[in-house]
Amino acid sequence: MSLIKSISGIRGTIGGKAGEGLSPLDVVKFTAAYATLIKSADPAARTIVVGRDARISGEMVRNMVVGTLMGMGLDVVDIGLATTPTTELAVTMEHAAGGIILTASHNPKQWNALKLLNAKGEFLNAAEGNEILQIAERESFTFAEVDKLGKVKTDNSYTKKHIDHVLALKLVDAAAIKKADFTVAIDTVNSVGGIVLPELLRALGVNKIIELNTDPTGVFAHNPEPLPQHLTEIADLIKNKKADVGFVVDPDVDRLAIITEQGEMFGEEYTLVSVADYVLSHTPGNTVSNMSSTRALRDVTERRGGKYTASAVGEVNVVKQMKDSNAVIGGEGNGGVIYPASHYGRDALVGIGLFLTHLAKTGKTVSELRATYPSYFMAKERLDLSPTTDVDALLASVKKKYADYPVNDIDGVKVDFPDRWVHFRKSNTEPIVRIYTEAPTQREAEELAKSVMSII
Repeated sequence: MSLIKSISGIRGTIGGKAGEGLSPLDVVKFTAAYATLIKSADPAARTIVVGRDARISGEMVRNMVVGTLMGMGLDVVDIGLATTPTTELAVTMEHAAGGIILTASHNPKQWNALKLLNAKGEFLNAAEGNEILQIAERESFTFAEVDKLGKVKTDNSYTKKHIDHVLALKLVDAAAIKKADFTVAIDTVNSVGGIVLPELLRALGVNKIIELNTDPTGVFAHNPEPLPQHLTEIADLIKNKKADVGFVVDPDVDRLAIITEQGEMFGEEYTLVSVADYVLSHTPGNTVSNMSSTRALRDVTERRGGKYTASAVGEVNVVKQMKDSNAVIGGEGNGGVIYPASHYGRDALVGIGLFLTHLAKTGKTVSELRATYPSYFMAKERLDLSPTTDVDALLASVKKKYADYPVNDIDGVKVDFPDRWVHFRKSNTEPIVRIYTEAPTQREAEELAKSVMSII
């Protein structure tokens, strides 16, 4: 059993003793701590939005979360089965004080989590997350008296509202998509994507949809993280059915993987690159991604006359840097597109709308479009250290060794070489260093990783 308490929320496996997994007691305690933070920040706060993915444990966790919020004197707008970005948008549309998304993202079916939002529909910052952990540890929350209990309202309209929101974006052109007459294959891993993606595609003018794993049972048909090794079934389906493009999402639909008409991976790093290229062609400006994302975004941004900035890893850090840089597009290399003209959250629906418009207007196939972008390849390794190793001192020595090259140390140490880079990040929970590299070929990326590991 596992229970992970972090500044971004609480995540764990279902079952076991309290404190060892995500037990009902833990759900109640952390929900009450979150409600305490919300009420202390705004004593007039009344409403919290709750949405969930299709996990088997979702209804159970939903009942406890909703009941606890009511017990804390807060009203709840329950939007039911909904994506993470749908829940984020619902917070602002409801003028709510915050929101809770019940999803463990790409984790297997035995996991669930509480992801916590502020009144802007954005994830809490580090200080707020730490305060919730302290409140939960102290159990310093007070439940409401009987006459001041909250109420719950069910509203299942937000999936449609989200789709309408995507269609209303200036750079999403449903007419162009319809004219292109695409055949689109989708794999939604039997979660909420199975509800929203077919509806979105039809609204965008796509009439030929090939569905795979779209029954929202929560029994994931394969490992739910949208990585190449998990997507062989849809890749074969695309080739056999002659689809123009394939879209794969994770259980809460904030990450988007794209597959070409040849059944090959577009590359999850290149989801953001391609969407950013389209946005920048119409809205010149700056971009942001985290330090472990591909250099191709920087190349595309500079080619379009903008400035690229790298943030620390983590969506909340990307969003902060995007605001500081006045970025017009940003996100993460895991297929996460953040488009401020919509909202400051990773959103696969927005990504699909922008990508299909881009594809329709270029007149290219997906593989032809991919060939227009700089090609880089990544390797990801880890180095296990002894518990007594001073990891900070080790990273400082790495920084000193590569002082002749551009070094970024806002999150570990990243060294930029002329045509490649290496990023060292320490784990916050284990005595290990994670090593990410990128180079012009896969072999060079792997060799770079091995060489820097040997130096360490």
